[in-house]
Amino acid sequence: MVVLGVDVHKDTHTTVAVDQVGREVGQKTVKARDAGHAALVRWARAEHADGQRVWAIEDCRHVSTRLERALLAAGERVVRVPPKLMAGARASARTRGKSDPIDALAIARAALREPNLPVAEHDRTSRELKLLVDHREDLVTERTRMQSRVRWHLHELDPDLDIPSRGLDRLRVLDRLQSRLQDFHPAPESEMVARIAAELLADIRAVTVRVNALEREISQRVERVAPHLQTLPGVAGLTAAKIVGEVANMTRFRSEACFAMHAGVAPIPASSGRTNRHRLARGGNRQLNAALHRIAVTQARMPNTLGHTYYQRRIALGNTKMEAMRALKRRLARVVFTLLTTPTTSTTGSRPVAA
Repeated sequence: MVVLGVDVHKDTHTTVAVDQVGREVGQKTVKARDAGHAALVRWARAEHADGQRVWAIEDCRHVSTRLERALLAAGERVVRVPPKLMAGARASARTRGKSDPIDALAIARAALREPNLPVAEHDRTSRELKLLVDHREDLVTERTRMQSRVRWHLHELDPDLDIPSRGLDRLRVLDRLQSRLQDFHPAPESEMVARIAAELLADIRAVTVRVNALEREISQRVERVAPHLQTLPGVAGLTAAKIVGEVANMTRFRSEACFAMHAGVAPIPASSGRTNRHRLARGGNRQLNAALHRIAVTQARMPNTLGHTYYQRRIALGNTKMEAMRALKRRLARVVFTLLTTPTTSTTGSRPVAA
């Protein structure tokens, strides 16, 4: 088997091939363009045609996406190497310094040492859901910044103006404020403030319309892809879409324990002597972890749910709230894995593409 470690950058990709014991057997640098990706595949097939090839790419999604897509479309097997593993492999090497070939060699050796790294794979449905969810979150973040600015402008114009909590998310409130500004006659020194506030309200309204439309589209898509997932208390359309998009094809996980490790909810031993304790994991996919955390917090507050019952039982056994929440998230990972591996929630017929 040959492992090809790739150090990715915006302009170039440097690849170092190693054999089964980690010895360098080849090196190539190409432009980070479609022609360079094709040349990299041709080089790998010509130089390492015998045996199995595995591409190991540092997990830098925005830089490595196009390369992953090209490799997967060419039928190559690709795994992602977390940066901390690459850094550890580089620190233990005899070669000093830092360069693209040194980093690529460290990536390859890290992949060789860790055989169960996440596979770079998305079906078309999960990738589109991930793109839509990420786009909506970006719009919400930008809307929040505009809302913070317009609140101060409105306060300057009229300190007694009452804006309900989260009111700037609602079209009805935005329309009322815009109408109020049209009828408002500010002092000359406040005319520019009123103008900027009106423009911000118009922008916030336009973004809100787009956010609401995206939320409806996301909910419709995820209902077709994973209808069983939304039967779980605490899971609505956006949370279900976040899970499907971040999971990126559940079949790549050998077991629910592997899925829990990927989500960062598997217990980490923190024992010494005769104690038997665990601590909260800080690794894994943090977006997926956040989705499971939202479900766990919701269920812990909802009476008559299995999550609430389990959470209270852990508290009664002497767990702290954090320990009980960690245990609940681990249990929810098992439930989500089961729901997403049932035949009715799987997606088929799509070529894998990059995340």
